[in-house]
Amino acid sequence: MIKHLLFPFRIDLLKSMDPTDAYNGMEGSSLTFLRFFSEEHIEGEKSTSSRVSKRGDELKLFNCSPPEYILPGAKECLLRPLQPQTKNLKPTECLKVLTTSNWNPPPGNRKMHGDLMYLNIVTMEDRHFSITASTRGFYLNQSTTYRFNPKPANPSLLSHSLMELLSQISPIFKKNLSALLKKRTSTHPFERIATPFQVFSWTAPALDHAMDCVRAEDASPSCLAYEEHVPGQIRDWNEELQSTRELSRKSLKDRLLRDRAIFKANSDFVSIATKGAMAVVDGDVMPINPGEEPCNQMYIWNSILFSLGFDTREHYQALGGEAAAHAASAVDLCGVRAYSTVDADGLYVLGTVVVDYRGYRVTAQSIVPGILECGQEQAMTYGSTDFGKTVISDETYLKLLEKPSKHLRVQRHHVLNEDNMAVELCSSVQCKGIVGNDGRHYILDLLFTFPPDLNFLPVEGEELNPECQLLGFPQQHPHRLAYLRQEMTEAFVKHRKTTVELRDMLNSESKSSSTCTMQRELKRLGVQSCVALRKLLVSEANWQKRLQFAREHKDWTLEQSKKVMWSDESRFTLS
Repeated sequence: MIKHLLFPFRIDLLKSMDPTDAYNGMEGSSLTFLRFFSEEHIEGEKSTSSRVSKRGDELKLFNCSPPEYILPGAKECLLRPLQPQTKNLKPTECLKVLTTSNWNPPPGNRKMHGDLMYLNIVTMEDRHFSITASTRGFYLNQSTTYRFNPKPANPSLLSHSLMELLSQISPIFKKNLSALLKKRTSTHPFERIATPFQVFSWTAPALDHAMDCVRAEDASPSCLAYEEHVPGQIRDWNEELQSTRELSRKSLKDRLLRDRAIFKANSDFVSIATKGAMAVVDGDVMPINPGEEPCNQMYIWNSILFSLGFDTREHYQALGGEAAAHAASAVDLCGVRAYSTVDADGLYVLGTVVVDYRGYRVTAQSIVPGILECGQEQAMTYGSTDFGKTVISDETYLKLLEKPSKHLRVQRHHVLNEDNMAVELCSSVQCKGIVGNDGRHYILDLLFTFPPDLNFLPVEGEELNPECQLLGFPQQHPHRLAYLRQEMTEAFVKHRKTTVELRDMLNSESKSSSTCTMQRELKRLGVQSCVALRKLLVSEANWQKRLQFAREHKDWTLEQSKKVMWSDESRFTLS
């Protein structure tokens, strides 16, 4: 009840123009710099142009000198200019303190009179008030810090809304609230509306830490390691995430409802997983294996499994050790995103969130039904758990992976297990297929979905001259998990397909060539052609050959020239 009464008033009004929540990444508030490229920029330009026109000095419009913070010897921190700030960074204050009273909750007899909660207010005039929120409205009571007296004050000023009551007892509140509403109305709607998903900033200026009882109340359950709901009301995140993907998508309306449900479930999961990861790093959650080393411990909070990004079992020793284990979480997240985008029927991926907080990387995943009772080794029906020594294949998984493998450019292939037996797979050997107790087929450990980037891998036998070696070359990448992005793979496949089609066209005996046809074919294949930046010089012999070619075809009309697919000029060389 406290949050329902305070949050709309606190967030939408009093804190609407305060960037503190946006810098801290709270309550859906995200940083926006739209005003620096729209209203303020236009107003500043207009005022500057009018001032210059009066002075008659047009050169003052332009200031080409570099800023001081990039000049040699600058003492200012270079991170601050990355985020532009308004001139009046300090927001308009309407109240000094708005907090819940220590007399909460109301006693039984006062609940019978309709009392819901009690508030303590300190106005900008340094006047202290105690307010009762009841079913009849808001009014002043006679309670103090050390004495409880719920009787109405004289005058009680009964009001239907809290804003109306505060406007009657504080003239500064009434004045500043009007200015705040006017300023809020003048801002762009994109800046007023909270983002559907939280966006975090890596840098933030030093802001004043103001008193906020609601913020303290939100932090108290995490400090006590309490979950947000009682055990009977905890959301089953895996069931919620997977059931939204099973919704019907036959009609356009069904697809819209399905996409909205998927987005809502994922946004809620990311929000709760972020809070849980912060609680894990802060030490507010008990591990499920307290006897292990801190880096090996795992946690369960709100039906979410949390693990730290360390090489606990030395699985990544050959790939770079701790650096590879740190990067593996992000690489696996890219694989989960790729398989989730394909949206294949019957194949499911776990909800995955990677959180970097206080120097730790925490991976949060939804829990496969039954995986905690039997373990991965017993539940696995596809893939390998020991990096290729024991490989299992399943015809059901091969059939389910046909669509994702075609989209992700993964061919069916055979691998040799420990006994030199060929096993057919349709993914990387490190992928695991697990059938949960709910009957769904899950695929895990997708960090080797995309091909590795060989530019970051060491080349055997490569030697540089002594001068380069003295300078520290070749520089070794900290791990071997560098991979090519999916966009790069798609561009490469498209380029190879275009090259093959153009080569077949050139080798065809029934066709000739022309520049127009070449450009038309490139446009049809979705490839943009451009003119070279540097043109080679044409020799005199080449010019004579071109002149002879022109004389041989001097009787051709324009229509005849357009019908020719390739000209005979291809036999000339620019030598």
